[in-house]
Amino acid sequence: MKKEQILVRITGQDRPGLTASVMGILAKYDAQILDIGQADIHSTLSLGILIRMDETNSGQVMKELLFKATELGVQIGFSPIGDNEYEDWVGHQGKNRYILTVMGRQLEARQIEAATSVIAEQGLNIDSIIRLTGRKSIKNPAKHTRACIEFSLRGEPKDRQEMQSKLMKLSSEMEIDFSFQLDDMFRRMRRLICFDMDSTLIQTECIDELAERNGVGAQVRAITESAMRGEIDFKESFTRRVSLLKGLDVSVMQEIAEKLPITEGVDRLMTTLKRYGYKIAILSGGFTYFGEYLQRRYGIDYVYANELEIGPDGKLTGRYVGEIVDGHRKAELLKLIAQVEKVNLAQTIAVGDGANDLPMISEAGLGIAFHAKPRVVANAEQSINTIGLDGVLYFLGFKDSYLGDQGVM
Repeated sequence: MKKEQILVRITGQDRPGLTASVMGILAKYDAQILDIGQADIHSTLSLGILIRMDETNSGQVMKELLFKATELGVQIGFSPIGDNEYEDWVGHQGKNRYILTVMGRQLEARQIEAATSVIAEQGLNIDSIIRLTGRKSIKNPAKHTRACIEFSLRGEPKDRQEMQSKLMKLSSEMEIDFSFQLDDMFRRMRRLICFDMDSTLIQTECIDELAERNGVGAQVRAITESAMRGEIDFKESFTRRVSLLKGLDVSVMQEIAEKLPITEGVDRLMTTLKRYGYKIAILSGGFTYFGEYLQRRYGIDYVYANELEIGPDGKLTGRYVGEIVDGHRKAELLKLIAQVEKVNLAQTIAVGDGANDLPMISEAGLGIAFHAKPRVVANAEQSINTIGLDGVLYFLGFKDSYLGDQGVM
């Protein structure tokens, strides 16, 4: 018996049982479901069903569906799909899929137009668009201070490097952040996340705080900024800065730790990561004392940082103990922890802001520059500059509805 394909399109006010009613009619005539998709915007349904069935039954099926649509108060339409057209569509299934995440404090039409223009230029097709953040209140606009949508794309970009470059340019010009990732199983199964500490988890450089207490703030800050910009070797700069801390009483470290300015979004991010079983590490060119303070506060699994030498008089000696945790060491530690936790490197995430974070950002499956220096942003495929550190969750595909707080700060 000859069969045909029909695309059924239903739009209108959504209500419980609508899909079940439609499926009941299709089931009665043994219709095969070749594809199905549904989206809801402000309680308005858009449902598409591609069916294959005996040609002799199609007229009766459409008639019953029209009656049911009238009864339910929705609109329904039908389009025949030829065998060749269907096979051509099936042939596209083998193409790569990508996820483009777009986020900012708010998203406007001009920003989405710019992003979708880049998608179109690269010859990619948008399969679906999902909102990850909670709905914004009109009466209380300050309640939700972030907006994020996720595009599911099919195809292969004509020039991925050019696409990345254009997205990063838009990011700086339009106050939005992007993440462009291959939509594979590794993206859905990230398991280990490694953070820089200073200017990432906390909004300060601990060595600068110590230097201020020792009256050498200006000298140390100048060396720090030069090192983070990649202008001087990290080991040399670290040794020089630590030497300037000589004579500082160790009790000052506790004072500083208790007043550390935690970066926006860290509490929410850490709570979520722990809830969903991620292993968390701090890999820092800062100091172990402050890393361990954060470890206790957030239940962090690993801390690798630098140990300051303390003299018998309870004062810093101006020297450090052990191997310096620099950029190269951070990348080594990321790989080592991944081995210990039996995690594929593609399942790892690294987040940092400075030049010494670039090696681990480049090594990780997902490397993210966070409110980073220009050189770091230029070399990272993902960056967050517009919102807090919990923006990482959206790059991992989390929705506010999963978190139960609708994205409230």
